[in-house]
Amino acid sequence: MTDLDRLSLTTLDAARLAPAGSGAELEGPAVDPRAARVGVVHLGLGAFHRSHQAVFTEDAAAAAGEERWGILGVTQRSARVVEQLRPQDGLYSVLTKGRSGSSLRVIGSMRGVAFLREDSVAVLDAIASPEVAVVSSTVSEKGYRRAPGGGPDLSDPELAADLAVVAAELEGAPSASATPALSPVGALVRGLARRMRADAGPVSVVCCDNMPDNGEVLAGLVLRSLDAVGGPLAERLRAWVLESVAFPSTMVDRITPATTPAHRAQAEGLLGLRDEGLVVAEPFAQWVIEDRFAAARPRWELAGATLTSDVAPWERAKLRMLNGSHSVIAYLGALRGFRMIDEALGDEEILATVRQMMTEEVIPTLTAPEGLDLAAYSEQIIERFANPATGYTTLQVAGDGSQKVPIRLLGTVADRLAAGVVPSAATRAVAAWIVFVARGSDLLGNPLPLDDPLAARLRETAGAGPESGLVDRMLDLREVFPRELAEHEGFRAALRTEVAGLLTLAR
Repeated sequence: MTDLDRLSLTTLDAARLAPAGSGAELEGPAVDPRAARVGVVHLGLGAFHRSHQAVFTEDAAAAAGEERWGILGVTQRSARVVEQLRPQDGLYSVLTKGRSGSSLRVIGSMRGVAFLREDSVAVLDAIASPEVAVVSSTVSEKGYRRAPGGGPDLSDPELAADLAVVAAELEGAPSASATPALSPVGALVRGLARRMRADAGPVSVVCCDNMPDNGEVLAGLVLRSLDAVGGPLAERLRAWVLESVAFPSTMVDRITPATTPAHRAQAEGLLGLRDEGLVVAEPFAQWVIEDRFAAARPRWELAGATLTSDVAPWERAKLRMLNGSHSVIAYLGALRGFRMIDEALGDEEILATVRQMMTEEVIPTLTAPEGLDLAAYSEQIIERFANPATGYTTLQVAGDGSQKVPIRLLGTVADRLAAGVVPSAATRAVAAWIVFVARGSDLLGNPLPLDDPLAARLRETAGAGPESGLVDRMLDLREVFPRELAEHEGFRAALRTEVAGLLTLAR
């Protein structure tokens, strides 16, 4: 802990901050944090949101000269981010690190922070406020508590507890209003119910997680949760949601590595203040948003976002090329003993696999969005991942593979199989995940912890018989592999070959 004063509204004026957008090494907020009012509630107050949507939103508000787009940031899993930001009046800084230099900017758009379990009433009231026109979310793929079929996982105890409260709240039971919300979807449903009762007007719910058709997915979770609640009042709320709530899909992209003590020391040297909420990011940032809103919104296009009638081509390109390549590097790199993504990409075999998958296997499955050169995009992806300043570890990217592999890799596999081709690089990537699960250690003997919501089931399946049957056992996991893909003999045979080779490497 340093002896420096902590970043806050009180200490902000003492910092020597250049205006935002000036290109200086140290910049201040683009909006006056003292004047900004909350118009956005964001569920999932992690580093990515603070480096991405919060920055876009601040820049959009500044460009439009609007003060109504301050953010109430909500964290679900722990109070840590609240403890970092609340003493700083919501202020934090973004340390942007490129290959040739760094810069620091203080962000002022976060006008409130809340821990859902302790501040549920404030969060739900905010969602129901007529001043709020947007509810956004970044809670990770697994945070939405989806069942294998895609609907809400009604066996999840926290989501089930939230939905049990919804009926009582719809009935207006006073005791229900003080019950803490526990899950993102549960909080959203409860907040929308309050908004309907308050007649607070339409609202847009903007999902920013890496899921195909993420807006449609979240809409389905909300509506099917209401179906599970049942009864005439839930049906009335369902009808109101269909009429008054928009769920635009989005595609987001910015590498946001974990903040290290070295990053904090660098930021303190620039700012002259201690920032417990510091986040780190690469220079690149992209946001593609479906232009389908139910109410007012920040003018994100003024901040560089792309508003479009169809996000799907952008989303597919990003998921299959960027996210898919990230997973390839992570699993192959982790098995070879590489700790960092940029180090793994320095391995010629890994680099060749990534290039082959993008150019020969992924690009043929894509329709290029207008203005996007897919070949140039593939090289840009490699350049970004080779940037040592981003600091991603292979284990960090390898987490939640059962959720990520289907949308990052298996779509490419399925499309190439449908075209009569077994994609060798994408198959190698899937094999690397299987071996990562099965072996639990790299070629140097270092442990490979499995951070996955299905970790116990994956390890049990992988270890339930001889290695010769590993591929067949894993392909039987319907939570990961769809039947038509698992039963394709060409893919199964190629996967067996790749897994056998990687098992030899991992010994």
